[in-house]
Amino acid sequence: MSYRVEPATVIPKSTKLSEAVFQLLRKHIYEKTGIFFADNKKYLLESRISHRLLALGIPDFDSYYRMLSNGEGPVELPQLINTVTINETFFFRNDIQLAEVESTIMPELIKRRMEEKTDKIRVWSAACSSGEEPYSLAMIIRDKFMPRFPFMKFEIVGSDINTQVLDAARKGIYKDYAVRTVPDEYMAKYFTQKEGRFFLDHEIKKMVDFRQVNLFDRSAMRAIRGFDLIFASNVLIYFDFNSKQTVLSSVYDCTSKGGYLFVGYSETLYGLTQAFKPVHIEKAIAYRKE
Repeated sequence: MSYRVEPATVIPKSTKLSEAVFQLLRKHIYEKTGIFFADNKKYLLESRISHRLLALGIPDFDSYYRMLSNGEGPVELPQLINTVTINETFFFRNDIQLAEVESTIMPELIKRRMEEKTDKIRVWSAACSSGEEPYSLAMIIRDKFMPRFPFMKFEIVGSDINTQVLDAARKGIYKDYAVRTVPDEYMAKYFTQKEGRFFLDHEIKKMVDFRQVNLFDRSAMRAIRGFDLIFASNVLIYFDFNSKQTVLSSVYDCTSKGGYLFVGYSETLYGLTQAFKPVHIEKAIAYRKE
């Protein structure tokens, strides 16, 4: 079945997500992404998917699930993922962790590379949303380390499963909410304000390579290797126990020997894996691959 009607503007009040279809949609999303919607998040899933019903002119959630299950499913899946993974972030959000990267971790990684007589350090912001985190790292690296170590090559990758936020990240245009915590020195040096929007400097933008990555896809994650510093902030909260272990196992394989992993302040690896060893660095906790 193919839906080609004009998008509706309002979902009828009688259109509700039944428990049976909620279970089917939840299972479909989980199998594709590892993201788990608990029973008490039914209303959230209903609210978000209703936007796709409006966009496609589909009359109800049951019809939408049938579409996902037929030949149009692969075409609609990216839009579904974009809809259910809407997220919010801002520059220098994890300021304590970034301060430890600047004062401790990055100098250690540079020293190690110099001893090994190699010249590349690879940094990955997983689930980077609209790019604020990897761009924050890029500003620190460009300002604090590139002038002192011009021979060192820094590769920064930002990834997300959501293609819509990645498009926004590549543009590098932000509203005042996103830049409100940018240090004054970086604000003056790397942003231009015009008509209420803030345009990121091209030199910072070109430092980050954005890619679509599904952290739950073991096959795709096998192609990602050798990162010395990984940020996976506020990612684990979207997974259940089993999918957390799947993701962490893949992230471990992506991490170089002696590399570091940061998760969100409210997240922990306790009880999930012993592969990473917790390291207390001043006010932050990082996890290290021995």
